[in-house]
Amino acid sequence: MQKVFLALFGFISLHAADEMGALLFHGNCTTCHFELQSKSAPAMIEVRKRYMQAFPIKKDFVKYLSEWVHNPSVQTSIMQDAIAKYELMPQLSYEKEVLKDIAAYIYDTDFTQQHALHPKSK
Repeated sequence: MQKVFLALFGFISLHAADEMGALLFHGNCTTCHFELQSKSAPAMIEVRKRYMQAFPIKKDFVKYLSEWVHNPSVQTSIMQDAIAKYELMPQLSYEKEVLKDIAAYIYDTDFTQQHALHPKSK
């Protein structure tokens, strides 16, 4: 019984972490970063693609993206063309753990599939 409870608790914890990342992403990032369209900032599908190419391992992706968003810099950006087009992302006052949750959500989310499930989303 204890093993079943621990397995269920683990599953619920992972699902809750995914939901928290989604909530944080949609509540904070989609103001500028639409999932599939570039308007005032690059589309999230493009950001994810570029970071996945540079950092295919999740822990590296999450570390670099969350650190960069915490302290955006032209010198450390892997998206120089986006900075030239949209300017440098402003420094935001998010805690690093929040940014790690958001970055993990971005790594794990196929925005083309996500959009297919929720076509009215941004």
